[in-house]
Amino acid sequence: MASAWITMFATLLLAFVNGTKDEVHTSPSVRVHTSTPVVALGSPVTASCIIRDDCPLIKGAVWHLNHIVWHLNQRLIPSSAAASNESGRTSAAANESGWISTVLYSVANQSGWNSTVFIPSFTDTKGYLTCCVLHTFPCQIVGAVEIRAGFPPPAPQNLSCLTNLTKPETLSCQWDPGQDTHLPTQYTLYTEIRDLPESNTYMLPPGVHHYKIPRTGFVLFSEIEIYVKAVNALGQATSTPLLLEPMESAKFDPPKVMKVQSEPNRYGCLRLSWGLSEQQAWVTTVTLEVRLKTANSKQWSEEPVPVQRLIRQRPMEVCRLLHGTEYHIQIRVRYQQSPWSEWSNSNTAVTLERAPTGRLDSWMKVSREQSQKSLSVHLFWKPSKQFRANGKILSYVVSRQRQPLKKGQLCVTLDSHCVFQLPRGTRKVFLSAGNAAGTSSPTEVEVFQHRGLAAVSDVIVLPHDESSLLVQWTSIHSSSVTGYVVEWRPLWKMDPAHVLFDHIDRNQSSTLISESIEPYNPYGISVYPRYKDGIGLPQTVEAYSRQKAPSAAPNLRVRETLHSRIELTWEEIPLCQRNGIVQSYQIFYWDEQGNTKVVTAELENRRVVLRELDRSSSYKAFIMVSTGGGSLNGSEVTLKTEPIDAFAIILIVLSSGGGLSLLIIISVLVCFSTHERLKMCFWPKIPDPANSSIKRWTTLESMQDIPPVEDMQESSLVYLSHLSLLDLPKKGLEKRGGEITDDPWCRCSDTSDPGESICGSPHDLSPSYIGSHQHSVPYATVVFDSPYSIQPPSQSHAYMRSESTQPLLEEELEEPSSPKEYQNVPVRGTSGEQVSFRECLNDGPGRGEICILWDDFPLLRALEMNDVQSE
Repeated sequence: MASAWITMFATLLLAFVNGTKDEVHTSPSVRVHTSTPVVALGSPVTASCIIRDDCPLIKGAVWHLNHIVWHLNQRLIPSSAAASNESGRTSAAANESGWISTVLYSVANQSGWNSTVFIPSFTDTKGYLTCCVLHTFPCQIVGAVEIRAGFPPPAPQNLSCLTNLTKPETLSCQWDPGQDTHLPTQYTLYTEIRDLPESNTYMLPPGVHHYKIPRTGFVLFSEIEIYVKAVNALGQATSTPLLLEPMESAKFDPPKVMKVQSEPNRYGCLRLSWGLSEQQAWVTTVTLEVRLKTANSKQWSEEPVPVQRLIRQRPMEVCRLLHGTEYHIQIRVRYQQSPWSEWSNSNTAVTLERAPTGRLDSWMKVSREQSQKSLSVHLFWKPSKQFRANGKILSYVVSRQRQPLKKGQLCVTLDSHCVFQLPRGTRKVFLSAGNAAGTSSPTEVEVFQHRGLAAVSDVIVLPHDESSLLVQWTSIHSSSVTGYVVEWRPLWKMDPAHVLFDHIDRNQSSTLISESIEPYNPYGISVYPRYKDGIGLPQTVEAYSRQKAPSAAPNLRVRETLHSRIELTWEEIPLCQRNGIVQSYQIFYWDEQGNTKVVTAELENRRVVLRELDRSSSYKAFIMVSTGGGSLNGSEVTLKTEPIDAFAIILIVLSSGGGLSLLIIISVLVCFSTHERLKMCFWPKIPDPANSSIKRWTTLESMQDIPPVEDMQESSLVYLSHLSLLDLPKKGLEKRGGEITDDPWCRCSDTSDPGESICGSPHDLSPSYIGSHQHSVPYATVVFDSPYSIQPPSQSHAYMRSESTQPLLEEELEEPSSPKEYQNVPVRGTSGEQVSFRECLNDGPGRGEICILWDDFPLLRALEMNDVQSE
């Protein structure tokens, strides 16, 4: 039993490996077969499974038809659930996939068991139909058959052949197989040469749709008929025959351009030497095509120049070219109607030059100052559509005469503009262009002064695309208008060479400008009306072909800070960084609590005032600048308001209704207050020298106890008073009869400034004294008739003068305790005794002197002179 099973499964496996068969015998006892193994996709399929009585699986067992099941690609095909009997019945059932299986069976001693399955629509392109016996679980496969489904082959389409003249020479053919048949399809290529009774057949492997016919299978100059036949299990089809001459289907190798040059006296023509590749040099005549482009062009000519039936190796000539222009040239070849070869290498040459032809378009701007007798002219020009340079332009000449003689030349330049002076009353000038071959006919340019004539209105500039602008305006309805001039220039370039213009007909009210227009850049566009007797006023508009957010934002600067408001300013954004027309400046600011406010500034002023701010508070702010294409935020800055002062409070109170009452109250408090600090604010105390603390310095010895200035701890000392010691020059004193008659003080000028010296020259002061007492107030000046540091003991002191400028208090003025201003007071003394300062007045003739001691001047009283012994 086991050996029988092994034999059956081995036979079944071998059947699947060997491929499609209409009947598979797994064992002598089981047979599965079908009417056809290949069907059209969607056709019905019928298969039978016959199991003989001597099959080991059913021998000695009681079997029913329900013990046999069918599978298609491992999917169960449901059978009828109806009861069966021996007389043979037909049962049918439908499954979810749409299959309908019909089972026919009969029981006989000789025929055994027979199960048949019927599939009305076979939709798998390839399927294995298996017969299983439910002897064990899972069921045992006892037989199987492979079924394939597809379509008949369509006729091959688009058959084409191409001759390759490069050795080895071949004729390559290819075709389109059409729809996939899902079945193995055999293609066969048939050829037949018309002039010779010769035909060839070329069998191709399945799935191959091209073939190269060897050189022995065709003749270059004889017609050959070619067709393809496709065959599979469901049918066959043949393509439309192709009749051709192999030479007419030959594609040449790229030719070679060997030399290009201009010929003498052949203006606008170039002579070209060329050749075929070495393996195709035997071809006698071909058709040739030439394409050209100028040196400054990026695109080749749209329509190549054809040259018919050209004999090989013979030079050709290309004419009707521009004069004095450098050209790049390429060629390609073919035989009659064969495919074109690839383009050859490129070669260059320059045509002969001729004098320029045609006229130049011009635009003149004239200005005149009241004080000048001449006109200042700025002339622009450009080539018109009819202008031909015919070579390299060497110069443009503006002249007052039709013939550009040197005497009448106003300007000679290579630029497209010129500035010159003209006498008043000049009506026209002449413009011409010249190259190495000659000069063009002069273009007459009328001199129109720019007068205060009516200007156009409603000038609007709209972006057309990134490289063009649409300019519109309202026409002037006047018979004197002859046209319009549209002028544009980049605003970030001041060179007049970038000024462009265009002449517009008087009946037009719009134009499209595209020359030198770039996105994100500003352009100034002006429209001028042209009248018969002058040029009207312009209307100018700034425009962009496309806008975006600025590249940079301005920096905020604080101009003024007050208690409740802050004024901010900023610089204008450079033109090259705006990227559009600035539409608004907005200032965003917020306090420490995050309360945000926005202020929109005026575009012209570029300033803004933040009002109603809290005093002594910090704020943060930034500026946002917006254009037609976006916005950009600037850097964040910190702002701080100032605190309010007492004067501001008084002003605020005075501005209110109770201001007058408060002023009266403050005045009363000041007048009757006992508070010293309050009184000092209105009546400060001024020190009295007579009652100064310096009065306690009674002797020179007591003053010597004071430590020197450099030993004091305080860094800066305030001197209440000081003495000025002056040496009186000897030449200034003249004694007559023992009396001093020339008083040096008479030559001194009084001053009210306590910081200035009253008399004498600053050079008479001791330098050390000036350096240490330059910020003190002068108290008195003592003058000696000789240097006081080396006075002899017997010589008396000459003069003393008080120049105290300290003001006295009002109560001290009532009691004359301070001295008056005294002059020429002699100081007497003898050697070894102290000299006291006193006032001696002559009471008149015959009366003695009245001497008054100066006890009320403590500083002078302390200044007691002793004789100095020289060492």
